[in-house]
Amino acid sequence: MWYLLLKAALSGVLIAVISEVAKRYPGFGALIASLPLVSVLGMLWLWHDKPDPANMATHAEATFWFVLPSLPMFLLMPAMLRNGWSFWAALVAGCILTIALYGLMTWVGPKLGLRL
Repeated sequence: MWYLLLKAALSGVLIAVISEVAKRYPGFGALIASLPLVSVLGMLWLWHDKPDPANMATHAEATFWFVLPSLPMFLLMPAMLRNGWSFWAALVAGCILTIALYGLMTWVGPKLGLRL
Protein backbone atom coordinates (compact mmCIF):
# COMPACT_ATOMS: atom_id res chain seq x y z
CA MET A 1 0.00 0.00 0.00
CA TRP A 2 2.81 2.45 0.91
CA TYR A 3 4.58 1.64 -2.33
CA LEU A 4 1.46 2.55 -4.34
CA LEU A 5 1.11 5.81 -2.41
CA LEU A 6 4.79 6.63 -3.05
CA LYS A 7 4.37 6.03 -6.78
CA ALA A 8 1.24 8.22 -6.88
CA ALA A 9 2.83 11.01 -4.82
CA LEU A 10 6.00 11.14 -6.91
CA SER A 11 4.03 11.13 -10.15
CA GLY A 12 1.74 13.87 -8.83
CA VAL A 13 4.69 16.02 -7.77
CA LEU A 14 6.06 15.74 -11.30
CA ILE A 15 2.82 17.07 -12.78
CA ALA A 16 2.64 19.86 -10.20
CA VAL A 17 6.21 20.97 -10.94
CA ILE A 18 5.53 21.04 -14.68
CA SER A 19 2.40 23.16 -14.25
CA GLU A 20 4.17 25.61 -11.91
CA VAL A 21 7.14 26.02 -14.24
CA ALA A 22 4.83 26.42 -17.26
CA LYS A 23 2.96 29.29 -15.55
CA ARG A 24 6.14 31.35 -15.53
CA TYR A 25 8.00 29.90 -18.53
CA PRO A 26 5.61 28.22 -21.01
CA GLY A 27 8.38 27.00 -23.31
CA PHE A 28 10.47 25.52 -20.50
CA GLY A 29 7.35 23.92 -19.02
CA ALA A 30 6.66 22.39 -22.42
CA LEU A 31 10.22 21.10 -22.60
CA ILE A 32 9.89 19.41 -19.21
CA ALA A 33 6.46 18.01 -20.13
CA SER A 34 7.83 16.65 -23.40
CA LEU A 35 10.57 14.72 -21.65
CA PRO A 36 9.68 11.07 -21.26
CA LEU A 37 9.65 11.45 -17.48
CA VAL A 38 6.33 9.66 -17.04
CA SER A 39 7.57 6.84 -19.26
CA VAL A 40 10.85 6.62 -17.37
CA LEU A 41 9.03 6.56 -14.02
CA GLY A 42 6.67 3.93 -15.37
CA MET A 43 9.60 1.82 -16.53
CA LEU A 44 11.31 2.21 -13.15
CA TRP A 45 8.15 1.08 -11.32
CA LEU A 46 7.64 -1.77 -13.80
CA TRP A 47 11.25 -2.93 -13.47
CA HIS A 48 11.00 -2.82 -9.68
CA ASP A 49 7.81 -4.88 -9.77
CA LYS A 50 8.79 -7.25 -12.60
CA PRO A 51 12.49 -7.18 -13.62
CA ASP A 52 11.98 -9.00 -16.92
CA PRO A 53 14.06 -7.75 -19.89
CA ALA A 54 11.69 -9.14 -22.52
CA ASN A 55 8.66 -7.54 -20.85
CA MET A 56 10.51 -4.22 -20.52
CA ALA A 57 11.60 -4.30 -24.16
CA THR A 58 8.02 -4.90 -25.29
CA HIS A 59 6.79 -2.11 -23.02
CA ALA A 60 9.40 0.40 -24.26
CA GLU A 61 8.74 -0.42 -27.92
CA ALA A 62 4.96 -0.18 -27.51
CA THR A 63 5.43 3.18 -25.75
CA PHE A 64 7.29 4.47 -28.81
CA TRP A 65 4.48 3.45 -31.14
CA PHE A 66 1.82 4.96 -28.86
CA VAL A 67 3.63 8.29 -28.65
CA LEU A 68 3.18 8.82 -32.39
CA PRO A 69 -0.65 9.04 -32.40
CA SER A 70 -0.54 11.49 -29.49
CA LEU A 71 1.58 14.06 -31.34
CA PRO A 72 -1.08 15.56 -33.67
CA MET A 73 -2.98 16.81 -30.60
CA PHE A 74 -0.12 19.24 -29.99
CA LEU A 75 -0.59 20.72 -33.46
CA LEU A 76 -4.39 20.76 -33.48
CA MET A 77 -4.79 22.54 -30.13
CA PRO A 78 -2.60 25.58 -30.89
CA ALA A 79 -4.15 25.90 -34.34
CA MET A 80 -7.64 25.92 -32.83
CA LEU A 81 -6.69 28.32 -30.02
CA ARG A 82 -5.07 30.76 -32.47
CA ASN A 83 -8.24 30.67 -34.56
CA GLY A 84 -10.49 31.73 -31.70
CA TRP A 85 -11.63 28.39 -30.32
CA SER A 86 -11.99 28.12 -26.57
CA PHE A 87 -9.43 26.17 -24.58
CA TRP A 88 -12.02 23.55 -23.61
CA ALA A 89 -13.17 22.99 -27.18
CA ALA A 90 -9.56 22.69 -28.37
CA LEU A 91 -8.72 20.29 -25.54
CA VAL A 92 -11.75 18.10 -26.23
CA ALA A 93 -11.02 18.08 -29.97
CA GLY A 94 -7.38 17.19 -29.28
CA CYS A 95 -8.40 14.37 -26.95
CA ILE A 96 -10.95 13.02 -29.43
CA LEU A 97 -8.33 13.09 -32.20
CA THR A 98 -5.83 11.30 -29.95
CA ILE A 99 -8.35 8.63 -28.95
CA ALA A 100 -9.24 8.06 -32.61
CA LEU A 101 -5.58 7.78 -33.57
CA TYR A 102 -4.89 5.41 -30.65
CA GLY A 103 -7.76 3.26 -31.91
CA LEU A 104 -6.29 3.32 -35.39
CA MET A 105 -2.86 2.38 -34.02
CA THR A 106 -4.24 -0.56 -32.03
CA TRP A 107 -6.06 -1.76 -35.16
CA VAL A 108 -3.28 -1.18 -37.72
CA GLY A 109 -0.23 -1.85 -35.52
CA PRO A 110 -0.68 -5.62 -35.13
CA LYS A 111 -1.42 -5.93 -38.86
CA LEU A 112 2.04 -4.40 -39.46
CA GLY A 113 3.67 -6.78 -36.99
CA LEU A 114 3.90 -4.35 -34.08
CA ARG A 115 3.64 -5.82 -30.58
CA LEU A 116 1.37 -3.37 -28.76
